[in-house]
Amino acid sequence: MSADYGSPTVEHEAAAGDDEAGYRSYEVYQRERVGSPPPVKPGQLRTQDYLDDPYTLLASLRNYGPSFRDWQGNAFWITHYNDVTSVLVDSANFATRSKRWFYGLATFGRDLRNNVPFLTAQAAGIDKHAPVVASEIVEAFAKRGTADLATEFAAVFPLQLLGRTWGIPDADLPVFAERYLRMHRGFRWNTANQEAGKQAMLQLVSYFTPLLAARRADPQDDVLSTLATLEIDGPAIDAHDVVATLLEGDHETLHGALANMWFLLLTHPEQLNMVNNTRRLVKYAYLETLRHSTPVLSGERFAKREVERFGLLIPEGALVICSAAGANRDETIFADADQFIVGRKDLVQREPRGQYRADGLPAGITPALGTPSKFPALPVGRPRSLYAITRDVATIASHALLDATSNLKLAPGAQPVLKSRGYGELHTCWHLPVTFAAK
Repeated sequence: MSADYGSPTVEHEAAAGDDEAGYRSYEVYQRERVGSPPPVKPGQLRTQDYLDDPYTLLASLRNYGPSFRDWQGNAFWITHYNDVTSVLVDSANFATRSKRWFYGLATFGRDLRNNVPFLTAQAAGIDKHAPVVASEIVEAFAKRGTADLATEFAAVFPLQLLGRTWGIPDADLPVFAERYLRMHRGFRWNTANQEAGKQAMLQLVSYFTPLLAARRADPQDDVLSTLATLEIDGPAIDAHDVVATLLEGDHETLHGALANMWFLLLTHPEQLNMVNNTRRLVKYAYLETLRHSTPVLSGERFAKREVERFGLLIPEGALVICSAAGANRDETIFADADQFIVGRKDLVQREPRGQYRADGLPAGITPALGTPSKFPALPVGRPRSLYAITRDVATIASHALLDATSNLKLAPGAQPVLKSRGYGELHTCWHLPVTFAAK
């Protein structure tokens, strides 16, 4: 659920006519040479090696230096904690690009997530429905004594919560979820996925057109009704705006973090026992999961102008990959960085370079890769940050699981792993079979 909204985008900069930087020919960058052999093979950062185990390759990049010029991938990789945070807070030189831009549909609808009425309705809906949805999901498998926590718990909880919060009828949720997931998977560079994603966007527009009209005529207590009655500058809100807002949002952090947290707890039984005996540690297990095994491995930033950083000239428009997975295993920041330690003492709220803190994040702004928040932890006139909401919701769902089960452990013979199904997609546990006794 953590997303990069609020960050300046390249499209916005172009629209504003920001062309102050001078032009330097591309040949300058082609002539750059590093002083030592590259730490990885050409293209290795886009192979199955990286999808299965990114941390070994990222450690090599981190040891190599502050930045690695990936010529084949046409990108600059940043893996040191302080360097990653320095890019994420530097909105003067680096910007995000919307998912619609990657689709080639930058003008498709309007992203309405920064409107305070939307934020308020979203927070209220999540707080209202999260305990109920979590209990319903756990109760569905609690009496069996077996479950797959990846597919039956972590994957379904964010989608069901999204449906309830937005006011999607329960009967429509399976079809909505399939289109929603197809839309989110398609904005990357895979041509087949992109075409399928575009079709899903149009199908969702057709779905929301009558539903939005119904909410406008008879508002309910849900996010869709808030959008239907929201007054903003420009044309009236339509289904394209609804779909654009859903696309630019995020369910992946909650899905991936829940699956990864329970993978880590179940493969570290001593940590699970500690959390089960001291429930206040559930939140800290979630925060340590984001550091140790973040589901979103990296965030992309694009240079708004030519920038000299990390000993390199980064050209205007260049892709900079800010590696959360690399930064959060930085040995100069975290002791025993490769170890999963619930309640570790060096997991603190960091405020990089005196910038605004990002509320709800365990170690500054790196794990969620969003723009630092300028608002306090408990802002006046607007809800707490989405980072904090996601943390709280993951804690609620995990409490529901612990309350309904005992002797929770991996199923006999289970050997779960963390992996990505494709480049740029979630790095998470896709199957997590467990056994337990129902309480």
